[in-house]
Amino acid sequence: MRPNPPTASPSGPTRTDAVFDALRAAIVRCEFAPGDRLRVEELGERFEVSSSPLREALSRLVSLGLVDAFENRGFRVAPITVAGMADLTRVRLLVEGEALRDAIAHGDDAWEAALVAAAHALALVEQRLKDVAPALDDGWSKRHRAFHMAIYAGASSPLLRALVEQLFDRAERYRRFSARHRVLPRSKNAEHRRLLDAVLARDAERAGELLVRHVTSTERSVTAALLAMDAAGLQ
Repeated sequence: MRPNPPTASPSGPTRTDAVFDALRAAIVRCEFAPGDRLRVEELGERFEVSSSPLREALSRLVSLGLVDAFENRGFRVAPITVAGMADLTRVRLLVEGEALRDAIAHGDDAWEAALVAAAHALALVEQRLKDVAPALDDGWSKRHRAFHMAIYAGASSPLLRALVEQLFDRAERYRRFSARHRVLPRSKNAEHRRLLDAVLARDAERAGELLVRHVTSTERSVTAALLAMDAAGLQ
């Protein structure tokens, strides 16, 4: 099915913003495989945009680590590797740990209410997906991201919140790519509940410990899946 072209209104996002959002979402959902060549002409036909906003969008995606640029050779989707996952996890823990402490220290009642609502929405979809890999479900992925971003929304630093979002998108691509070959079972619903309880209790130490477990569990699951794919010759 042909995707709907990105749209932009005069008072809303620019054409570049619209195609950037559409292309970023497609890459995170692994509609393009790691290492795929991103040809401007083909992308222009797919998203019905000219080359200028496409090149600007691709350059922005390079800065986010989702696309690699090669001199005189165009653009490719960034690779997915075990070493890359380890590096991403290390940086996520540094950035998200600080954002978590900031949110717990500065989040207000409205923040708490929004967080509880996001957690409830995630729990509902998780109950419906008991026998399905959640990372392959668009509804779960959207609510999962919303839950985590709701936690960090209480942070006082806009730059810190933006960094969290960028790193989360990179991790989501790893999760999506490896989900079909995952070998380690995992109950994320229970992890999310425990993390929510600690955050609402304003227990920064406990919440920080749970965050480390949560993020490193993702690293272990993705790494095991990637190694299994390598062994089977699927990469």
